[in-house]
Amino acid sequence: MKELNGRELAGYVKERQARQVRQLRAKKIFPKLAIFYDNDSPVIAKYMSLKQRYGEDIRVDVEVIKISKDDAREKLQAAADDTDVTGIIVQLPLAECEMDILDLIPLNKDVDGLRGESDTATAMAIHWLLTGYGIDLEHKKLAIVGRGKLVGAPLYKMWTDSKYDVSLFHRGDDLDKLVDYDVIVTATGVPGLIASRMIKYGGVVVDAGTASEGGVIKGDLDDAARERDDLTLTPKIGGVGPLTVAMLFENVIRTANK
Repeated sequence: MKELNGRELAGYVKERQARQVRQLRAKKIFPKLAIFYDNDSPVIAKYMSLKQRYGEDIRVDVEVIKISKDDAREKLQAAADDTDVTGIIVQLPLAECEMDILDLIPLNKDVDGLRGESDTATAMAIHWLLTGYGIDLEHKKLAIVGRGKLVGAPLYKMWTDSKYDVSLFHRGDDLDKLVDYDVIVTATGVPGLIASRMIKYGGVVVDAGTASEGGVIKGDLDDAARERDDLTLTPKIGGVGPLTVAMLFENVIRTANK
C-alpha cells in the first residue's frame, strides 16, 4: 500500500505560514480565528483541538465559542462585527442550530468556504493532497461518494469546473460501480462503507469520512482494503485532516493580509 500522507505535506505549508505570521505580527497585524460549535461530539472536539494546536504553533489566535439555538445569531454577529476577528468558522455538523446561521459569516471572513462562494478548506486539501503526490486527475475517472457541504458538493464543483471526468455518488447508490473509477474520494461518515471489492486494481482512495464508533474515530474505508499492496490510500490518521487545517489557516492568513 502506498500512502497519501497529508501530515507530511502540511508540515511544509506550516513552516511557510509561521514565517508569514511573524511578518504580519511585526506589522501589528494579529490574525485571529473564531470557531463556533453547538455540541460535544468527540469528532468535533478532535478537529477543534487540532485547529487550536495548529494556531498556537504558528501564532494565530484561536477562540472557541459554544453556541445554542438561543444565542447563536447574537454571538456570530458579534464576531462578524469584531475587527479583531480575521476568520470565522462554524464547526459542522450542528446539533440544534439551523444551517442558515452560516449566512451571518461575512464573505471576507468565511475562511472555511461554507457559504458556497469559495472552495472549502477540505475540498482544497483533497485536491492539494492528490496533486502533491503526482496523481494526474486530468486523465483519470474520478468518483466522489457523499454530497455534503464540506467535501462532496464543493469538491464536485471544483472538479467539474476544471473539466475533469468526475461522478458524484450518494451513499445509497450502487457503490459497486466504483470499481470502474481510478480515484475515489469518500466522505459519508459511514464506517466501512467502501469495501475492497469496490476498488479497482491500482486504485487511489482518499478517505475523508469521519465518525465516532465506541469512542474511536473511523473513516469510510473498510479495513480489508488496507491489506492490499496495489492501492494508494490515505492513512487512518494523518490523511486529509492535517492538510485541511493547513488550508483553513492559509485562508485566515490571506484574509489578515488584505
